[in-house]
Amino acid sequence: MLHVLLTLVLSALGVAGFSLLGLPLPWLLGPLFACLIAALAGAPLRGTPRLSTLMRTILGVAVGATITPALFAQLPTMIWTLTMMPLLVLCIGLVGYPVLRRGFGFDHPTAFYAAMPGGLQDMLLFGEEAGGDVRALSLIHATRVLIVVTVLPFLFAYWMGVDLAQAPGAPLSDVPVHELLILAVAGIVGWQVAKAVGLFGASILGPLFLTAGLSLGDVIHHRPPAEAIQAAQFFIGFTVGVKYAGISWRELRVDVTAGVVYTVLTLGVAVVFAVVAIQLGLLPFVEALLTFSPGGQAEMAIVALVAGADAAIVVAHHLVRIVFIILTAPFISKWVGGD
Repeated sequence: MLHVLLTLVLSALGVAGFSLLGLPLPWLLGPLFACLIAALAGAPLRGTPRLSTLMRTILGVAVGATITPALFAQLPTMIWTLTMMPLLVLCIGLVGYPVLRRGFGFDHPTAFYAAMPGGLQDMLLFGEEAGGDVRALSLIHATRVLIVVTVLPFLFAYWMGVDLAQAPGAPLSDVPVHELLILAVAGIVGWQVAKAVGLFGASILGPLFLTAGLSLGDVIHHRPPAEAIQAAQFFIGFTVGVKYAGISWRELRVDVTAGVVYTVLTLGVAVVFAVVAIQLGLLPFVEALLTFSPGGQAEMAIVALVAGADAAIVVAHHLVRIVFIILTAPFISKWVGGD
């Protein structure tokens, strides 16, 4: 518990520091960098997996509440960008796997599942079953998420002038009490039902689907209050930073360096896809970058909500990406066969 308390205190200091310096996304990036720096310094940090998972339900509810009939009017255009997601995954794999396998010398299962930009838990599970190095996989994927979720907000704030200081929702006092209760129930029930049926990403997707139904049925008219979304940012932020706790010099030199090189290359691939989508008039600039960037689903949802982008569109594309990877990665891994 002392380690958890230390983690929470450092995270709070990170929020305060980022806020005082006027840096973007203080509730997400403040805890992330505070815990990252402390972990690299050897501090005994500890996350709160159950509570952090619960906080993800808030994001699912928030994204689901943005799904309205107007979204379906965009389906003819979205079909084209959705079909680009499998090609994006294949291109990232073709770029990332040789670098990790031959450039850094990881074994086949480690290199393959590290090169797949899927959900962290899914890739760790698949990689462990295939005999891969779970610690290396965790560090490489954590580095991928860390870089993507850091680069995009700074790019939006300082190059594009996107206001990331805006509240991600209405204040708590402006949301009717009965809708708060409905949103809370939708989050918990959606999560538990999705978990019971074995849906991947249950804590986000279950609440998302249930809340989307309520939104389309004209039952709710608000998304979770700003304070709830900020709390979700806080817990998700330090969860990424804590993954570096106990890191050794060798892991920093090999695994994290591999994660940095891999992420830079995959971001290059993502930019190419985003530019194509923008030039064809399929997506606006911010949505295009968030859609094709290989970040985590939760982190991209947060950035989309705060940046005022269409979070439903962004999450829909990442959902297709993750589903494609889960369905095909084990078969492709066996086909590649470790050289």
